[in-house]
Amino acid sequence: MSTGEDVPDLPAVDGAKALDMRMQRSERELATALRRADEASAGRDRAEADGWQNAQLLTLLIQGVTDYAIFMLDRNGRVSTWNSGAERIKGYTAAEIIGAPYARFYGPEDVAAGEPERALATAARDGRYEAEGWRVRKDGGRFWAHIVLHAIHDAAGTLVGYAKVTRDITDRRQAQLELQAAREALFQAQKMEAVGQLTAGIAHDFNNMLAGIIGALDLLRTRLRSGRTDDAVRYADMAIAAAERAAALTARLLAFGRRQPLDIKPVDLNGVLASMQDLLARTMGEGVRVDMACAAGLPAAQTDPHQLENALLNLAINARDAMAGRGTLTLSTGRADPPAGAAGSSEGPFVMLEVADTGCGMSAEVMAKALDPFFTTKPAGQGTGLGLSMVYGFARQSRGHLEIASSVGQGTRIRLFLPASDVPVQAEPAPAADPSRPAPLASRVVLVVEDDDHVRELALDVLRELGITARAAADGPSALGLLRAEGTIDLMLCDIGLAGGMDGRQLADAARALRPELPVLFMTGYAADIAGGDSFGPGMDLIQKPFSVDALSRRLRALLDPSGGAGAE
Repeated sequence: MSTGEDVPDLPAVDGAKALDMRMQRSERELATALRRADEASAGRDRAEADGWQNAQLLTLLIQGVTDYAIFMLDRNGRVSTWNSGAERIKGYTAAEIIGAPYARFYGPEDVAAGEPERALATAARDGRYEAEGWRVRKDGGRFWAHIVLHAIHDAAGTLVGYAKVTRDITDRRQAQLELQAAREALFQAQKMEAVGQLTAGIAHDFNNMLAGIIGALDLLRTRLRSGRTDDAVRYADMAIAAAERAAALTARLLAFGRRQPLDIKPVDLNGVLASMQDLLARTMGEGVRVDMACAAGLPAAQTDPHQLENALLNLAINARDAMAGRGTLTLSTGRADPPAGAAGSSEGPFVMLEVADTGCGMSAEVMAKALDPFFTTKPAGQGTGLGLSMVYGFARQSRGHLEIASSVGQGTRIRLFLPASDVPVQAEPAPAADPSRPAPLASRVVLVVEDDDHVRELALDVLRELGITARAAADGPSALGLLRAEGTIDLMLCDIGLAGGMDGRQLADAARALRPELPVLFMTGYAADIAGGDSFGPGMDLIQKPFSVDALSRRLRALLDPSGGAGAE
């Protein structure tokens, strides 16, 4: 039934409600977005405020640092910021220095050498540059600075400038220099004390030997002037014996200083012990038992066999004295690792010779000085104090090492480390002597080159005693002139340490250029640069001053007639 009123369209009503609901939802989303925007804006404001505050605090901190000059440079090296420490250290105010090139802080010599540009280039390449050096203040004064330079890049990685930190460390450097000077003064004092001790020991021993030489020769001259020849030979023997002791002392000094000529070759340690067993037994006396423990399959040692024998004899005599003639001496050999702290020695492998005794031993204080030259605990006149120092010098010159272990009342153990050789020991058969073969020295011509007049005259007299025709020259150029003028010279006897700009080795090279087969026998009293006989070429040899007539004769024969004349003496 109709009431006369319009009935609403139901689908239209539903659409309006949906639209209304969508509008309400949009309003809520907009409100939420606005609220979030407000919160974000507030956060940015707070962050900016915090960042500004942090920047202000950082600026205040940098400005408050007075011990360091902290400032910025632009990419061209011009000052862009300046703190109070920079003003205090360098003397410039910010107004005076900002915009100026930082090269102003360098000295003229560093600027001319391009140091400021090099520092910037290094920092730009590596990110950091650090150095110490002299820098210049505003008033021209200099200070020793430690500087660090950092490269600064933006977010895109572009170089925008540099941060520079400088510290004045002049006082610290001065303290370091004073400490170094004090150390050098102490070292010099210790060195002079050692030199004084060494000089006193040498003077004492040489004066004793010279007294024997001069006294015997003086008596000999007195007898000969009066026409008396009785006791002439005895006085000559006394002088020779004293001179030989002086030569032995010189050899020990050279060994201590590692300047003795060595004939380095493979040496059988076990063979050396076996060959010296009887000698050591006689030297030790009846109260000392000598035990030996030789390792089997031991490689050869790379050393000088004669100097090794001398070193072993020295160690054995020291051990005998430490045992007061009664005890046990133990000699042993073996393989060994490179000893700890053996700087300058071979890298190995090593062979080892050990000498152990049951004597009184050494205290720590005595051990600290045991290798010093002329240090001895023996009574006056019973030891030179060169035994252990000579053995140590020989070991070091052989690229080995010496190790001492001892305690009071417990005896002493000394280990001599020597480089092992890859080459086995080669037997050297002695050439058979031929009595019918004439001596090769008669009618030979030898050129003597020696710059000391007395030594040269004595060498000429010795050669004439051997039936040799001798020529003489005082320097290298004169010797070369004689070699060019005389083609009959068979051998050159030449001092290594010649004066006049050409030493013996240079002369030998020049002489061999003229006469490639010319034998050369070097003489030396000081072989600082001679490693041994293996450093010479074929047809060359070395004889140590002073030498006897017999020793010179053997060396000359070996060079003039190497096929067999050495046996015809």
